Amino acid sequence: MISKTMKAIVCHGPYDYRLEDRDVPTPGKHELLIKIVACGICASDCKCRSGAAMFWGGDNPWVKAPVISGHEFFGEVVAAGEDAEAHFNVAVGDRAIAEQIVPCGKCRYCRTGSYWMCEVHNIFGFQRYVAEGGMAEYLLVTEHCRVHKIPENISDDDAAFIEPMSCGIHAVNRGDIQLDDVVVIAGAGPIGLGMVQAAKLKSPRKLIVIDMVEERLELAKTFGADVVLNPAKDDVETEVRALTDGYGCDVYIEATGVPAGVVQGLNIIRKLGRFVEFSVFGKETSVDWSIIGDRKELDIRGAHLAPYTYETTIDLFSRGLITSKGIVTHRMKLADYEKGFELADSTDSIKVLLQP
Repeated sequence: MISKTMKAIVCHGPYDYRLEDRDVPTPGKHELLIKIVACGICASDCKCRSGAAMFWGGDNPWVKAPVISGHEFFGEVVAAGEDAEAHFNVAVGDRAIAEQIVPCGKCRYCRTGSYWMCEVHNIFGFQRYVAEGGMAEYLLVTEHCRVHKIPENISDDDAAFIEPMSCGIHAVNRGDIQLDDVVVIAGAGPIGLGMVQAAKLKSPRKLIVIDMVEERLELAKTFGADVVLNPAKDDVETEVRALTDGYGCDVYIEATGVPAGVVQGLNIIRKLGRFVEFSVFGKETSVDWSIIGDRKELDIRGAHLAPYTYETTIDLFSRGLITSKGIVTHRMKLADYEKGFELADSTDSIKVLLQP
């Protein structure tokens, strides 16, 4: 029985998030209604809540409040509009996930297959025009969403981690890791720990993980890190150069979300290395661009969202080759969202899930 109203966490502005009653949407043609099982709190959600300029700056902020938050969700299909099951290749009763972006299908990027760079760029939980977010009891999946079925052998925790894991896999793919590479992943947050698992599957010569939190470094070891370094007590540049005959790492993946992580990477990467920038930053960073060009001729690559990786992630979870065990540390009710956000924005948690 689908109720007529639902609870939802609605973003009205920085530090103005409210638990409200909303009408449960009714799916139309090519639309699905998903009953949410869990929705993770992302670092970008925390930065949005704290008023970061990339979300709220300018006369026309990127976030279109009021909007139901959340993009790391999954759930069960409980209703389908006309032709929706055939359109999305899922059926009522299936567990399913929608990718975090709702591409417009019309811009030059969508038309050429680069849908994740859609010029309109509607993301669940930030813009309300196409779809509201997943921090609610129900979510409406609209026609242009990209939907994937989740097999029953994938646990709820793993299913809730499909979105961030898919982002991590995309970043690792952008690094073009080779068998003889020394790879550094800077930042062992939820997605960084997902990257460690994905990078290990690429079998690099050596995998180094950098973070300030010892518990996260210990977890990175269990996921396959060969060396872990803590900048608070280790001379990272000296250690990395000692492991690479003085040259520096071949691939550096930046997942710290702090400007120091960028500067660190430019210093420890070798000439002609591949630098993958993944993080969402709360403030601008300044670097010596002569390192990138004149001194090292680096290959700088961005990594945005999770294009064409959801099916890979679902397959790897299904085969037990990756896991959310140890990463998902807290599961909380929607009503406890304030505590959930505080935990997610601290080092007292890794991944916090909100569950209706």
